[in-house]
Order: sequence, then structure tokens, then C-alpha cells
Amino acid sequence: MGARKKEAPRRGSAGLRPRKRAADIVPRVRSWPKVDVAKPLAFLGYKVGMTHVLMVDDREHVDTAGQEIFVPVTVVETPPMVVLGARVYGYDPNRGHFVMGEVWRNPTDVIKEKLGEDVARKYLLGLSKRLPHMVESLGSGKGFEFKVPEKEFDVDLDKVRKVALIMTSIPFLAGGVSKKAVDILEVKVGGGVEDAFNFAKEKLGNLVDVEEVIEAGKFVDVIGVTKGKGFQGVIKRFGVKELPKWHKHRKGSRRIGARSSGKGTSSYVPQPGQMGYHRRTDYNKRVLMISDDPSKINVKGGWLHYGLVKSKYVVLAGSVFGPPKRPIVLRLPVRPPSWEPAGPPPINYISLSSKQGN
Repeated sequence: MGARKKEAPRRGSAGLRPRKRAADIVPRVRSWPKVDVAKPLAFLGYKVGMTHVLMVDDREHVDTAGQEIFVPVTVVETPPMVVLGARVYGYDPNRGHFVMGEVWRNPTDVIKEKLGEDVARKYLLGLSKRLPHMVESLGSGKGFEFKVPEKEFDVDLDKVRKVALIMTSIPFLAGGVSKKAVDILEVKVGGGVEDAFNFAKEKLGNLVDVEEVIEAGKFVDVIGVTKGKGFQGVIKRFGVKELPKWHKHRKGSRRIGARSSGKGTSSYVPQPGQMGYHRRTDYNKRVLMISDDPSKINVKGGWLHYGLVKSKYVVLAGSVFGPPKRPIVLRLPVRPPSWEPAGPPPINYISLSSKQGN
């Protein structure tokens, strides 16, 4: 790369460092948009796969305005989530936001028995083997149930800065997800403090639907973990040029640096290491469609590595990182585009052809 210093002085983006494995497959949302309506600002779904649609371009500032265009889309299955608890935060200039209090509630009776076992399984993974405080064992081989004290949720609202919901997914309602352990996510509630607090009290122990959070035709930010590639070399990891194997040099192919030990290298020099399974955010993906009719989206032969969609789903324009079944967080946009659609675009055709290459 010495002859290309002016065009390509280095490889890789420093903004994506460190290139290491994500801490958790369910990403922690670190920033939230400002929304005036009291509602959850994010929702969790599971990636299904990709297909394509023919839709009428409703953008007015493009050459194809009003014409039928081909758009690749990603399907994300979004079964309802359950609000297990609510948490309020205060603020101190020396330590930032801190938890002022939290309260938990038993879910609705329809899914209480099954969900209690799945929440317990989530916390029993690993070496700690400690039950969470909201779940109690019914005895050997008898399962688990929620045992949450129904205490009052009263705090001094003058000191509250943020209200959040502790929401859990229900994987057994998703058609292609076979795992039993739930995915728990902390989601901020929009609106003013008082409205958010009242909303949290109302939703404790109840279901939240994806259409209570996301509107068809609007934009969302997609947060998740990319597909893991394992330990890779510099050619694939950074895209450096592979020099010829023999031309005035004796270094090996597809590698960098001298054979002998040296004084070390800069951290910006491409090195082999972990590639993929990184936490990433994809901004401003448009929601083309939200539906609960699986017959409109299930392809012939089923989705590859997923199966069939059985609950409500969201159709996003473009691609989404991660393999099928990967948990995906759909957050309201933190920096939405200046153009705001009036509604979802007219979709004339959805490809349901087999994705198996037949």
C-alpha cells in the first residue's frame, strides 16, 4: 500500500474499534430519541429472511416518483412482549443516572405459567445457577412461577428523570424460533415524566403490541449483533491488497509484517483477529408493512433456516445484519430524515417464491 498513501493511507474504520465479540446477543440500547407521546421507544423482534416487493415510489423528490419500483425487503417477526417490571431513574451530576426504585408484576394469566419457566431458564444458564428474585421454583420437575410482591409504585416525580420498562419477548409465539430462554430488554418510555410514569403503571404485567410502538411507513433504527465470522486474516477482515507471492520479496502471501520480531506496530496496522458478531446500529430503515396475516409473507417451502412466520411481523426496506432467528431491536429513530412519509407506500406485489434455489 506504499504507492497508495494519498488515496488509502489506512484500512478499516477507527470508529468501529474494538473489533471484538459483542457482550450479549441482545444489544443494550445506549441512546433514546425525544418523543412527546408516552409509549415504549423500542421493540424486539426476530429476523426471518429477505425477499422483494414491487411498490409505488411515494417519494416526491426522486425521478421515480409515482412509478413502480423493485425493493429488497427484510422480514422481522415481532410477537407481543410482556412488561415484567418498571424502573425509574434520578439524576446526580456526580454519578449520572441512578435507579430510584423499581417494581415487578405478574404477567397475564394466559402466558404466566409458560413464561415463568422461560424466565427462570434465562437466568439459570451459565455457572451461577441463581434464580431471579421474581421467579420461584414449584419443586423438582414442577416448573416455576412468578412470585412478585404487589407493592405500590409511588415515587417523588419531581426527582424522576427517566422511566423505563423491563420487557421480555415470548419466543414460543414466534414460528421459527425454537429456543425457550426469553430475551429481556430495558426500554425507555417517551413523553413527560408524569405521563411516562402513569403509562408504566398501566402496562405492568400486560402485553405490548408492536403497533403500539412502530407505525407503518415511518422509519426505525435497527440495533443488533452481526453475523459472526470467527478469527479471520487481514485480507478478509480489512480488505488489504494481496501482494504477489514472489517479486523482490520473501514474505508470505496474505499476511503483513516481517518474519522476524520488531519493535511493534501501530494499532492502526491491519492485524488478524475476530471478525463479525459485533454490535451495530443501522439508522433509518423504513417500515413498509406491519401485518398479522402470515399467508401474505410466508414463502413457498418456508424461510431458509427459520421456518414459517406465525405471529405479527414487520417488513423493512433493505437488508438487516445478522443471521435468521437473531434478536433485532427496532428503535424509534434518533436522527430521522427530513422527509416524513404520510403513510405506508402502496405495495403491488410481494415475492413468495421459494428461497431454496428451486
